[in-house]
Amino acid sequence: MRSPLVALLLTFSTFSLQAQTGGASSTLPGYSAQNSTTEQQWEEKFRAMPQPGNLKNYMQRLSARPHNVGSPYDKDNAEWILAQFKSWGLDAHIEEFDVLFPTPKERLVELVAPTHYLAKLQEPAVTVDPTSNQQKEQLPTYNAYSADGDVTGPLVYVNFGMREDYEKLDRLGISVKGAIVIARYGGGWRGIKPKVAAEHGAIGCIIYSDPKDDGYGGGDVFPKGPFRPADGVQRGSVEDTQYPGDPLTPGVGATKDAKRLAIKDSPVIQKIPVLPISYADAKPLLEAIAGPDAPEEWRGGLPLPYHVGPGPAKVHLKMYSNWDIKPVYDVIAKIPGAQFPDEWVIRGNHHDAWVNGAEDPLSGQVAMMEEARSMGELLKQGWKPKRTIIFCAWDGEEPGLLGSTEWVETHDKELAEHAVMYVNSDGNGRGFFHASGSHSLERFVNDVSKTVQDPETKLTAWQRAHLQRIARAKTSEDRQEARHRGDSRIGALGDGSDYAPFLDHIGVAALNIGYGGETDGGIYHSIYDDFYWYTHFGDPTFEYGRALSQTGGTLLMRMADADVLPFEFTDASDTVAKYVTELKKILKDKQDEITEKNTEIDEGVFTATADPTKPYVPPTKETVPPFLNFAPLDNAVVNFKNSADRYEKALKALQKAGIPADDAKLADVNKMLIESERAYTNPKGLPERPWFKHMIYAPGAYTGYGVKTIPAVHEPMDAKNWKAAEDGVPMAAQAIEAEATLVGHAADAMEKIAGEK
Repeated sequence: MRSPLVALLLTFSTFSLQAQTGGASSTLPGYSAQNSTTEQQWEEKFRAMPQPGNLKNYMQRLSARPHNVGSPYDKDNAEWILAQFKSWGLDAHIEEFDVLFPTPKERLVELVAPTHYLAKLQEPAVTVDPTSNQQKEQLPTYNAYSADGDVTGPLVYVNFGMREDYEKLDRLGISVKGAIVIARYGGGWRGIKPKVAAEHGAIGCIIYSDPKDDGYGGGDVFPKGPFRPADGVQRGSVEDTQYPGDPLTPGVGATKDAKRLAIKDSPVIQKIPVLPISYADAKPLLEAIAGPDAPEEWRGGLPLPYHVGPGPAKVHLKMYSNWDIKPVYDVIAKIPGAQFPDEWVIRGNHHDAWVNGAEDPLSGQVAMMEEARSMGELLKQGWKPKRTIIFCAWDGEEPGLLGSTEWVETHDKELAEHAVMYVNSDGNGRGFFHASGSHSLERFVNDVSKTVQDPETKLTAWQRAHLQRIARAKTSEDRQEARHRGDSRIGALGDGSDYAPFLDHIGVAALNIGYGGETDGGIYHSIYDDFYWYTHFGDPTFEYGRALSQTGGTLLMRMADADVLPFEFTDASDTVAKYVTELKKILKDKQDEITEKNTEIDEGVFTATADPTKPYVPPTKETVPPFLNFAPLDNAVVNFKNSADRYEKALKALQKAGIPADDAKLADVNKMLIESERAYTNPKGLPERPWFKHMIYAPGAYTGYGVKTIPAVHEPMDAKNWKAAEDGVPMAAQAIEAEATLVGHAADAMEKIAGEK
């Protein structure tokens, strides 16, 4: 039976691709009429080239053996990717960095009271899955950058282990000081769980995968279905959020002669030992916990009553690592630009994995490789991009963006001078096109997604994603915006993949793209993320891998060949204004919430409504947040909108007058457009995390992957540090004003060129 959404989509399937894209003869933004026609012809040739069979063959080869950082097959894969790039006619090489990558030496999770249970800490091989039995090569189940330690203490269940969960524990009168906490995956990035636990006095942290979240709560488990089996474990890094990359070389490339911190001095290594376990291993531990019932929303999918503790459950946790320096191998391939070789359009995806890594990351890596092969074929046919295109197969992403961050830090001055755009993908599946990134690229990525056909519905990728947004809108206001807004909104980027050093540290406009939403599963970071799983439950025909190749390659070609770089700022100014409005709402909501809570404390509401038979500690009164002066941000937003509107009018006037054939006249405009994302950065960085220099986007210090927009204000508001939040307002406003000024100068230059026509 078809879902209502699929039925809705199929009603549009009679629309031709040409009708949805506005006709093949329309002039591309930023292109002269002549160059637009030529570009569209080359793009059509390119999109016909990626072959699903090639993607399948690449994946089968790359995922044949475990290839974590430092493993023999990791290096072998890098050398094989290098050979492929060279065979396709690209100028390619490997750049090597030396990074701290700990691997397990001793691991133990043991229930010592009131009964005894020794956790298996092992994922079993599955008969039908031929690579799951490569146990001698598989990394054990662990969390990289855990502290070393041997601890024993009472066990406390903390739900997802986020800051708000500890506030609920406070209401229950429960402290985790001197305890070991057990948290389920989800609710936030895994590295936040031991960080917050340590801040509350815990001595150890266990993280488990609850079946409600990615196990049998979702459907059949592997190998019958795609979801996490009882003994499946999610590996992963718990590197803290101060900065990504090598923990010992913050801000500089981890070359052989780099000056390194002592391991004990690295601020990103966790302070307490932490280990991940399966839900089969978690069940005896959770069953042994007594104490108050867990709040209803804390209860997972295991067949047991969820209690918080502490007691009588007592656990012995041991984790020791080999703290070794390991090599990472970044494979870099270039197609030189024929006219502007010093302007770089960069594409990336990582090749390392926790184990075999078919879905994460190779489903994205093979799509990028097929883009490179297809462009190699175009080169043979006479195509020459105006700007240099660089393909990057990163190593070491899984432990903490090691390969990309060290490459960016090593080449920071060159990238600040030459990088136009970075396009990232990290895994791919069946379903809907999604994009997040710099909002100056929002219209650009919308336009490109209208040229790619969705394999299942034969709509364009844009049309299908657009209809999904309408179907999933939560309010009528959101639904109307999704239906009528010309460009579909893209998300903002935080952390979690290799775009972070480009966007957050250098200020390179970035996009993260992929397809998904119909590929369900729970094999993330386990031994079951392999070729067998992917060809049964991921994208078995590799048609969506082909669509990702078509999308990524078209983005690269269109940016590389444009006469005027296709940046656009009305969407960006609208989005920044939205972020400022959100800050005001956060403050107002917090003021109202605390005012109401204080009133209820005075009225005795909490004491009167608490169950006298259960432990309960009423909240204490808080100071109501002060009013903040958002005027600098309001003024900056107005100036940015005015500049963006002027730029759009100037570009339309130039397009109407005819973009000049003389590229030299456009050089200054394009230089300003390249610099437009840099304008948002502050050389001093965020006050608490100076590595992150972007004033509009940053990963949250307590959300990890999740983005905090206008972070110099948003982060301290979340921490209720109102003085720091007010101090952050002028920092953010200055960045927006700088962007407005630069866009205004670009509009001036564009108006002058149009006036000369």
